[in-house]
Amino acid sequence: MITGVLFYAFAAVLVVAALGVITSRNPVHAALFLVLAFVQSAVLWLLIDAEFLALALVLVYVGAVMVLFLFVVMMLDVDFAEMKEGALQYAPIGALVGLILAAELIVVVEIGHVVWFRAQGLQFMTAPQPMPADHSNTKELGAVLYTQHVYAFEIASVILLLAIVAAITLTMRRRPGLKVQDIAKQVAVRREDRVRIVKVEASKES
Repeated sequence: MITGVLFYAFAAVLVVAALGVITSRNPVHAALFLVLAFVQSAVLWLLIDAEFLALALVLVYVGAVMVLFLFVVMMLDVDFAEMKEGALQYAPIGALVGLILAAELIVVVEIGHVVWFRAQGLQFMTAPQPMPADHSNTKELGAVLYTQHVYAFEIASVILLLAIVAAITLTMRRRPGLKVQDIAKQVAVRREDRVRIVKVEASKES
């Protein structure tokens, strides 16, 4: 009973935070709403005894990904007012595409859910059995992740690395007033180009 009440309470906050992400005009506010959504999702993981996934969601996404996102948004210095000009003319097409994607996701998730339950020999909408006290989610997750899904794990790591490199490349684009370090010129510098010795005669009091 208490678990059900907590689930609906945190799920409601999660839905509100998700709506705040897509409706906020300020990208920083949207990022803060996304942080709230991640925290609520972590609490939902805790309710189903997935402690490792909950901690990973907070540490990785809130602690690293969101910091990187805010860094890129602030470094790019994008003129959002200019980007929003004329955006309303594409609103009907965007709404249509969003509805199509939402319908496809709902169909795929529901069909996949039913197929998975039937493949496991379980009844549909059955509650999972509680695990024993000495059960380790981290151990089970690691055993599956680095054996059956090791290639998918490595591919995801490479994609994340490419995203980091792309974010750094975007911040280093040419723009007026940007100071770029030239290692070759720094190494080739000579003392004569930087230091000038001036001999000043001492003044004599008359």
